[in-house]
Amino acid sequence: MSSKLAQYFPMIHEREKLLSQIQSVPLLRHQFNSWKKEAQEEFLDFCTGVKGIKLLYDSFFKEILNPEYTPDRLNRLLSVLLGTNVTIKYVLPGDSTRIADESSLLIMDIVVELDDGSLVNVEAQKVGYAFPGQRSACYSADLLLRQYKRVRDMKKEKFRYTDVREVYTIIFIEESPKEFQQFPTEYLHYFKQRSNTGLELDLLQKYLFIPLDIFGQTIQNKGVSNETEAWLAFLSQDDPEIIIRLINTYPEFKPMYEDVYRLCKNIERVMGMFSEELRILDRNTVQYMIDEMQAEINNQKAEIADRDAKIADKDAKIADRDAKIADKDARLQERLRENELLRQRIAELEKAIRHSQ
Repeated sequence: MSSKLAQYFPMIHEREKLLSQIQSVPLLRHQFNSWKKEAQEEFLDFCTGVKGIKLLYDSFFKEILNPEYTPDRLNRLLSVLLGTNVTIKYVLPGDSTRIADESSLLIMDIVVELDDGSLVNVEAQKVGYAFPGQRSACYSADLLLRQYKRVRDMKKEKFRYTDVREVYTIIFIEESPKEFQQFPTEYLHYFKQRSNTGLELDLLQKYLFIPLDIFGQTIQNKGVSNETEAWLAFLSQDDPEIIIRLINTYPEFKPMYEDVYRLCKNIERVMGMFSEELRILDRNTVQYMIDEMQAEINNQKAEIADRDAKIADKDAKIADRDAKIADKDARLQERLRENELLRQRIAELEKAIRHSQ
């Protein structure tokens, strides 16, 4: 299959030469042959420009938007998403801050500190988590506490709560859960805490959820019309036609794609990165299946419990009805006995009257 992208990026591999290069190195050949057929085709497609590369995969994102080597790129992305100019000061380790092992469905995760002390966690999920609000709030709280402890320990007696800055959580979701599907034309969901009275307090925790599947459906209908959409298309779309329209309209993205295809020239390195992504995705798939099975089991247990409760309620109603019927039977029997005694008394009186005549 020919590559339209090769016209714009001449460093892109030709498929036959790429396969020949892989097969000529035993280690690379073994690695390539260990992949499933669909993974082999995916790798060949993005290396040869048949499709774009998935830039939200952790290793590719951190390579192309590395805040240490190319800080302007991630600075601009965050500025566009947050609606204000920001500058990254540090990249912080993120995995150690997890409250629990919640990385099973993550395909990208990075935590940065901005020059004003704010923390931004950017993560991408292959499949949206259940309970997305609760989970994100817990992780945001963990980051907020992490910042609070660090600033308090650094400033000691000079510490003030105004020294604690905002914590932003930005979540890209490739396959969004049902909550987001209720808003089929919305793909930027901003959250922050508000009062019911209009009282303004900065409660520090802010969120942005971006369902990329909904975004993809939206631009299919109307195309890319602003810088925010351009960034989302760059991160999530692998259709060559969309990529070509993007770099023609927003040429600032072309150098980033050039970095992608220069990276693909280093076959050993890019195959190692792709293998790691496959390993993570395989683990994610297993975990997702386990989570889905557990959710199904929980639902079935809940249905059984509900059914048992309804049966118990019906049994109680039947028992109550039987008790009422038994009570009525007892009263009826008592009346029958009273009627019988009355008939006997009447018969005795009639007999006595006859004898007295």
